[in-house]
Amino acid sequence: MQKHFSAGSGSYYSDSIFFLSVAMHRIMPTEIERIIQLDLDLKYKTNIRELFEEFDHFLQGAVIGIAREMQPVYRHTFWQFRRENPQTKVGEPPPDGLPGFNSGVMLLNLDAMRQSQLYNQLLEPDVVRQLTEKYHFKGHLGDQDFFTMIGMEHPELFHVLDCTWNRQLCSWWREHGYSDVFDQYFRCEGQVRIYHGNCNTPIPED
Repeated sequence: MQKHFSAGSGSYYSDSIFFLSVAMHRIMPTEIERIIQLDLDLKYKTNIRELFEEFDHFLQGAVIGIAREMQPVYRHTFWQFRRENPQTKVGEPPPDGLPGFNSGVMLLNLDAMRQSQLYNQLLEPDVVRQLTEKYHFKGHLGDQDFFTMIGMEHPELFHVLDCTWNRQLCSWWREHGYSDVFDQYFRCEGQVRIYHGNCNTPIPED
């Protein structure tokens, strides 16, 4: 995983802690059925119990709840695949595109992860390698790169959380080549329930 989804030894996301979620169902005791995994740079605007209730909305086959990435980072990362497949939805903005995922807020249905033959097959090194080659993918953001890549291939594994559950505030890509399309990714309508101050972005005061 680290070989494919980090920028190399010593980089921020190269540490194994950024890949634990991928195999959490193999790490945690079997009596633990579901967990919520959260980044530290969050601010909650509602009762977290409401987020746990999202588990009730998982469709058959879904194993992870996660929100879309709100910057065009994967438009950039999948550039070669997109060039070779000009009609693809990979890296395109919502609502119709596949912008990838952000792992700042995640619901892990550990029971479903344990039972999903498909998900566990996708953890096999040869399968990971085949997918990275298919998509010409070299990530740098740890687990969310893995979830993004397999989500392009098997979206049925994911329950997509509304953007208000992970309202990302980072706007780095607006100033780095994507100002023309940035707002298509960054737009989020509705009452924010969790702010995510990613890339050290200040979170609004109450």
